Amino acid sequence: MKQRILGRSGLKVSAVGFGVMGFSQSYGRPKSKAEAIPVIRAAVEQGVTFFDTAEVYGPLINEEILGEALA
Repeated sequence: MKQRILGRSGLKVSAVGFGVMGFSQSYGRPKSKAEAIPVIRAAVEQGVTFFDTAEVYGPLINEEILGEALA
């Protein structure tokens, strides 16, 4: 997976990002942790290190799912 450097921080992230909004809203019924965590882990296995989320999508539901998946 190609990587990009964010701003001047030197932080390297995957060129392809993963938006997690759809786990809790906007795209059909909300997904359970049991459904969402394997998807996130599969993305990591493919080299994804850049995840896009926001507190407004839950609030904090996606952050909790993402944290558990990455723990």
